[in-house]
Order: sequence, then structure tokens, then C-alpha cells
Amino acid sequence: MQDLDKALADIVAIRSQIARDTAFRGLGAATVAGTGFLALACAAGQALWLGDPAARPGLFFGLWIAAALAAFMMIGVEAVRRSRRLHSGLADAMVWNAIEVFLPAAGAGACLALVVARFAPDEVWMLPGLWQVLVGLGLFASSRILPRAVQGVGAWYLLAGLAVLAVSAETRALSPWTMGLPFLLGQAWLAGIIHHAARAFDDDR
Repeated sequence: MQDLDKALADIVAIRSQIARDTAFRGLGAATVAGTGFLALACAAGQALWLGDPAARPGLFFGLWIAAALAAFMMIGVEAVRRSRRLHSGLADAMVWNAIEVFLPAAGAGACLALVVARFAPDEVWMLPGLWQVLVGLGLFASSRILPRAVQGVGAWYLLAGLAVLAVSAETRALSPWTMGLPFLLGQAWLAGIIHHAARAFDDDR
């Protein structure tokens, strides 16, 4: 029985290692681009109907958190579906590997929002920039499972986040466009990279 357990553990370890060394193809370009347009729609809606975000920061951030959850759901469902089709028996391991890559940045963003809202509510203006910095770091980490060109998108989010912090520092104002525009451009760029990588893979087959 011990030999059987050891053999099964070895198989799991081998599958996990293969998953780590295999390019993740679970992301769909159209879905990733769709999350960028979702950010644009959220920003436009807030600009038209929310009024001054500083007067209603809870609603401002609540809408962005809802948009982020919707984006995660869109990408997650697509990733599972595509992985089962493209990665076959490694699908589950590939999906969990991708989650492990992105989870630290996502978790840090959620914890950061809770801490700032609870202990430093006057500094909530920093959250849009900080969130973009964390997205950039998450994309840098993902370059081991995604095309290396995603490092450029990671750099975009990092620089955009720092720019948002610098611009917002003077007035400490909240603007939906400091979230909507960086995410629209970043997700569109990421979608282009994924589309190009998918075409290159198909051409090599």
C-alpha cells in the first residue's frame, strides 16, 4: 500500500511539474479584451451617473470590485473551458497553476482595500494606482506560463499605477477614468498578445 501511495504521489508531482513547464493556453483573447471594455463601461457609467466619487467612495469602489469579480468570472469560466479542450488531462493542473500565479496579487489587492478602508479612509484615493501596480506584478509573475511579451503589459500597469498615484496625489480626488482607461488599454494589449501567441501555436502545428 505504501508503494502504491508513493507511486500515486510521484505521478501527481510529475503532472504538476509538467503543468508548470507548459505554456498556459486557457486565456481567450476575446474574453480578455471584453474585460477591458467592461472597465470602460464601468468608468463611463460612473462618469455619467455617479457624480463626485469622493462623496460616495463606497459606491465607487463597490462598482469597481463588482466589475473585477465579473472579469474574474469571465476569464475563469473561459480558462476552464479552453483548458479542458487544449490541455486535456493536464487541464486541472494547468488551471490551478494559473490560479497560484495570480492569487498573491489578487489577494494583496483585496487585503489592501480592506486595510485602507478600515484604518486610513482618507487615503482611499491611492487604491486605483496601487491596484494597477499589483496587476502589473501579477503579470510579471505570469510570464512563466504566458507569452513573455506579457511583461510589457505588466510594465504598462506598473507605470500606469505609479502615474495615477502621482497625478492623484495633488488633489487626492477619485476619477473613474484613472481605472477605466489603464485597464482598457492594458487588457486590449494583453488580448493582442494572446491572440498572436495562439496564431503562432496553430501555425506551428
